[in-house]
Amino acid sequence: MASNGVGNGEFSFDNKRRSGLPKIQTQKTDDENAVCHDDSATPVKAQTLDELHSLQKKKSAPTTPIKSPHVFGVAVSEEERQKQQLQSISASLASLTRETGPKVVKGDPARQAETPKVQQPTHHHHTPALNISDSGLKFTHILYNLSPAELYEQAIKYEKGSFITSSGALATLSGAKTGRSPRDKRVVRDETTEEDLWWGKGSPNIEMDEQTFLINRERAVDYLCSLEKVFVNDQFLNWDPNNRIKVRIVSARAYHSLFMHNMCIRPTPEELEDFGTPDFTIYNAGQFPCNRYTHYMTSSTSIDINLARREMVILGTQYAGEMKKGLFGVMHYLMPKRQILSLHSGCNMGKEGDVALFFGLSGTGKTTLSTDHNRYLIGDDEHCWSNHGVSNIEGGCYAKCIDLSREKEPDIWNAIKFGTVLENVVFEEYTREVDYTDKSVTENTRAAYPIEYIPNAKIPCVGPHPKNVILLACDAFGVLPPVSKLNLAQTMYHFISGYTALVAGTEDGIKEPTATFSACFGAAFIMLHPTKYAAMLAEKMQKHGATGWLVNTGWSGGSYGSGSRIKLAYTRKIIDAIHSGALLNAEYKKTEVFGLEIPTELEGVPSEILDPVNTWPDKKAHKDTLLKLGGLFRKNFEVFTNYKIGTDSNLTEEILAAGPNF
Repeated sequence: MASNGVGNGEFSFDNKRRSGLPKIQTQKTDDENAVCHDDSATPVKAQTLDELHSLQKKKSAPTTPIKSPHVFGVAVSEEERQKQQLQSISASLASLTRETGPKVVKGDPARQAETPKVQQPTHHHHTPALNISDSGLKFTHILYNLSPAELYEQAIKYEKGSFITSSGALATLSGAKTGRSPRDKRVVRDETTEEDLWWGKGSPNIEMDEQTFLINRERAVDYLCSLEKVFVNDQFLNWDPNNRIKVRIVSARAYHSLFMHNMCIRPTPEELEDFGTPDFTIYNAGQFPCNRYTHYMTSSTSIDINLARREMVILGTQYAGEMKKGLFGVMHYLMPKRQILSLHSGCNMGKEGDVALFFGLSGTGKTTLSTDHNRYLIGDDEHCWSNHGVSNIEGGCYAKCIDLSREKEPDIWNAIKFGTVLENVVFEEYTREVDYTDKSVTENTRAAYPIEYIPNAKIPCVGPHPKNVILLACDAFGVLPPVSKLNLAQTMYHFISGYTALVAGTEDGIKEPTATFSACFGAAFIMLHPTKYAAMLAEKMQKHGATGWLVNTGWSGGSYGSGSRIKLAYTRKIIDAIHSGALLNAEYKKTEVFGLEIPTELEGVPSEILDPVNTWPDKKAHKDTLLKLGGLFRKNFEVFTNYKIGTDSNLTEEILAAGPNF
């Protein structure tokens, strides 16, 4: 505001600008062509709000040209194709006691103006409908292969505990179960599986009969058909086009649908056109419990696989990992039948096309070491090795999030964005920023995202035959060398053993190492006897000239408590030397007890740590601990000793001889 000073210290306002606001110019400007920058535009064409909303969305053209499918040379109309697709879904949801499946219609019931009328066949004489039921009168709405954006909307609108985090990911809750329930998993034992599968001591396969499976299937299907809407995903497993499997997932939650959208391979619109009948179907009725009075049930949770029917039923758990790992188990059965080896491993590829497989249990550094910015990621968890090379089974990654930081795991951190499912994480109420250190819900917090969210992922996720097979162990006893070169028999022995040592607290609070063995580095998921997978691995390694390595990412200079963890920088140098081939040219010597070949020197790694005995101040303690671990390996292997590979027991004896010798 302008003011004039007056001599006596008073102020007087300038009368010309008394209002204190500049005068608005209303005269015509000199510039005849000046553009008026207001927001005026012609009014919308819509007459009602509904019409306006319909203008907002447009039908997008498919990204791939759609071939018109032909049945016996006759082009099928879009309407007919939609009808066939719905018939296929209805057949999937059919009860086994009623002749037909439910009446199904596509789309969200909340947006349906009215339920479509069903054309009744005209009969000349009246037939009383004896088997009609309430469920037979209603429609089940099918939400088919929805996009992530649509699934976000469904989750936020209808599923409590669904939120968008500050990075754009969808935070969800899996209910009471925040991990897998291996004791509640059942496999149907019938003529198909009696001979093929591994049953009995040490096996993850707990049996059930066909009748009990059908009771649980009926319960799941009845539950899903009683809902107003169900989610259906039609997707693929295995990036190898010659050996991919078509899977259909029927679920009741947007969270489950988005999880599987990320974890399985996403079909193009063209591939969906020709999808047809799935090879395997999952019925996820996880919100509904199984009946405890049903034979073989030990809790209200049951995960049941029927390999003859190619079906899986989930009752009483909403943990999404059950679907992922259930399908992995199925691949462990289907693939070896085609002479393809299914593997619980990470896999990456160098710029020269050299592929490495990484095996290791939780905490061994499998994810950290297979994620390498100088190499392409083929996959982080599940792979197949066929006559063509390796292929990822999945279309996504399922990463642990506990204590995740941008510094330590930048790729995973940056992958947690729009489209990613965040399971059971805790976030700040106002900003929605996730606190990855918070274990309030569970320690098993997870992120599921499409593999293309990783910048150096190789798409399609396939590669040539592996050059190196790396077995990772975190040896908290501190007696395994940082790296050893394995012969074929040793590779089989250590692959079947699947060793790592966890550091677990004892009752009086003292922490000490506990040996953990998981056959084939994934005992919970294998279907056949471990020696069958080991024999296939050895055969493929021999045929394609791959080298086996045992890498210890655990302790050196003493067990946990007295020694220290081998530096990650040293382990990375070892892995780099394996990839480059430099380690093949090193000088080697043999260790006692385990008989491992260890290099005498390696660039970038102190020579004294390469042989564990050098780093232990107490040599007797070293020898005692080494013998103790050797004894644990032997005891674990007893389960496998009475098993012949085919009719030949020589191979089993050869594997046994490759173990600790004392």
